[in-house]
Amino acid sequence: MLRTLIGVLGVVTALFPDEIVALFETLAIAEPGEGTTRSWVNPGIRMEGILIAVISLLGGRSYGWTMNVTGAFGAIVLVFPDLYRKVAVTLLYERPDSIEWNERFTTGLRIIGAVYVLLAAIAYKNRTKDV
Repeated sequence: MLRTLIGVLGVVTALFPDEIVALFETLAIAEPGEGTTRSWVNPGIRMEGILIAVISLLGGRSYGWTMNVTGAFGAIVLVFPDLYRKVAVTLLYERPDSIEWNERFTTGLRIIGAVYVLLAAIAYKNRTKDV
């Protein structure tokens, strides 16, 4: 069930990268649309969605590894949301200094991080319950 949900999210991400960026900016950036994303961002989001969908479909070790990475990333975001913001703005925007974060998004980042950790824990439990 969890793999199916994650696979569907991957498909949605692959099909609608522009909308994903717009949603992110609406929630995270104080002035959405002010910054210019780097040229690779939308193709990168599309590729990420495709990879997630394929890995979710295949399952196995690649899915387990991906969920472990997701959990580690979630833990970092949960504990160090300011670090995430600093890295994300540098990677995603051509002029990172012009981007002002929505301060309320810190709580959202922590929630996203906690959800990632929870999903990774559930996936781990599902993988090891028969062992």
